[in-house]
Amino acid sequence: MIQNIRYFFERHGFYVSTRLADRLGMKVKSVRLFFIYVSFATFGFGFGLYLTIAFWLKLKDLIYTKRTSVFDL
Repeated sequence: MIQNIRYFFERHGFYVSTRLADRLGMKVKSVRLFFIYVSFATFGFGFGLYLTIAFWLKLKDLIYTKRTSVFDL
């Protein structure tokens, strides 16, 4: 059951932890644990930060996607 929940969040979590870990040169597990600990320590501020970063990354991907032709719009 825990593996299913973990798989769901890894699959549909916008890869925020993975992309942030790649940029910082850290392990993904360490970044995820940091978000979990910050969420408990600040009563949800970390989760709000996570969602903000996810939205920002998704928006950046939509804006900066390379289009091969004018007709791809």
